[in-house]
Amino acid sequence: MKIFNTLTRSKEEFVPVHEGKVNMYVCGPTVYNYIHIGNARPMIIFDTVRRYLESKGYEVNYVSNFTDVDDKIIKKANEEGVSSDEISKRYIAECKQDMDHLNVRPATKHPLATEEIDGMIDMVRTLIDKGYAYKADDGTVYYRTRKFEGYGKLSHKNIDDLEGGHRDIKVTGDLKEDPLDFVLWKPKKEGEPAWESPWCEGRPGWHLECSVMAKKYLGDEIDIHAGGEDLIFPHHENEIAQSEAANGVQFSKYWMHNGFLNIDNKKMSKSLGNFFTVREIEEKYDLQVLRFFMLSAHYRSPLNFSAELMDSAKAGLDRILTCCDNLRHLMDNETRKKLNEDERKKLDEAEKFREKFEAAMDDDFNTADAVSALFELVKFVNTNATSESSEAFIAQLMARIEALCDILGIITVKKQEELDFDIDALIAERQAARKEKNFARADEIRDELLAKGIILEDTREGVKWKKA
Repeated sequence: MKIFNTLTRSKEEFVPVHEGKVNMYVCGPTVYNYIHIGNARPMIIFDTVRRYLESKGYEVNYVSNFTDVDDKIIKKANEEGVSSDEISKRYIAECKQDMDHLNVRPATKHPLATEEIDGMIDMVRTLIDKGYAYKADDGTVYYRTRKFEGYGKLSHKNIDDLEGGHRDIKVTGDLKEDPLDFVLWKPKKEGEPAWESPWCEGRPGWHLECSVMAKKYLGDEIDIHAGGEDLIFPHHENEIAQSEAANGVQFSKYWMHNGFLNIDNKKMSKSLGNFFTVREIEEKYDLQVLRFFMLSAHYRSPLNFSAELMDSAKAGLDRILTCCDNLRHLMDNETRKKLNEDERKKLDEAEKFREKFEAAMDDDFNTADAVSALFELVKFVNTNATSESSEAFIAQLMARIEALCDILGIITVKKQEELDFDIDALIAERQAARKEKNFARADEIRDELLAKGIILEDTREGVKWKKA
């Protein structure tokens, strides 16, 4: 298995720090509003990476934080006249709901920045003791960027060409030793949440939070650190500087970053009116469609979002789900239990699609090619699974599709509406009426369903229904 490592800008054979185990950290969202579809891309991508690693037998410790103390959270709280804690808890709950609907598995641990303040103070103290950090006159603690010899190795930037600032917490006054130094701890402002520290009452810098949470829940050296490519600099660069200076070992062996998401070939922004939350997309599509759409391109490639591409993803997903529905229907109506020789040969033939799927995933988690292999398997199944097939043959084909879909996080059962149970019950009653030669009642049920917009199809495999 090979992973493209941002650190080396090359594909490398994946060798975990500890055999059979993978420690993985993915930067989570800042929780001040509903997550947008740009947030959803890394959630879906790295959940799929985790699923594939687990399918290969690795024990994955997957940590993804929530940033629950931040300027944006404080601003939102002040606008609503509530506490920052109320805002963060509200949107953590909303985020978890969206993740569930995207079929993103909960992390092994979802740490909150506000619950890890003691560890952050300890790391700042260590960095000061080692000479990598210093306290300014106002109580702000800065990191000495030039002190860390490897600074710029992730972003491949020359430190002399860099500018200070870059999403760091802005501090008034010229208190830095160097413009490139960034904040580890900042003093409290009026109305802000704050914690006691040896330097001042205040709160941590954003970069510090992830370094400390990764260390606590995964260790000093981790296998994979991941996030959107917008985090490479300065966030991940600063994490490396902090963690490696404090811990004395390499922070992460592999760095993975997903490409940007554009909307109709333009950068997503509220000012352009092309900003979409996951909730807004859910009003138009099942979020399984959004997940399938996100996996239709290689994770490192820029991805363009449009209504046309989402409709195409919906049609593609429906091909897979319809195939699974047909297999279930055949299972319910089969008559022969055991495989015959021809079916054994066909199952051997079907194995090549799984191998093709795994080859794609082993090549830097190429979900686009993996999805293509899944479509090939679906086509093979549609051609070879019939009402004459044995139960064992149908069951093994179904197991193959479900295994690949599970890695991609695709739920193979179509989303059922509340009426579905009633429809199935009426169909069963109609079948019973026909067996009893009560054709008047059977016709009555057909008309009743038609009035509800349900069309029945009597096929060799049994009765199927669809919406008009």
